[in-house]
Amino acid sequence: MKYIVAVIQPHKLDEVMKLLEEAEVNMMTVSNVLGRGMQKGLTEIYRGAKEVGSLLKKIKLEIAVNEDFVEPTIQAIIKGARTGDIGDGKIFIFDLPEVIRIRTGEKGGKAIG
Repeated sequence: MKYIVAVIQPHKLDEVMKLLEEAEVNMMTVSNVLGRGMQKGLTEIYRGAKEVGSLLKKIKLEIAVNEDFVEPTIQAIIKGARTGDIGDGKIFIFDLPEVIRIRTGEKGGKAIG
């Protein structure tokens, strides 16, 4: 099992979610976050408006997947989020030693779905 965290541009969320759904990855947590990367908060265009500052609006996706879904999840995020411009985001992949579904007590891959 892996825990995948991706930070992407807000305007790419719909496309990424569509591609994740096509890859049969449906369970995720999505958060609005602020951050900066190598661009150090330089100007970003969001929904046609320029924003300048040290922290930019981003979207953070958190997805727990079984091993069979790791590569399709990564490829869906890359395909949906990539613009080729600075600030496209990052994907972080962590080992996930255990998952427990609170409602049923199921553990491991069954708890993920």
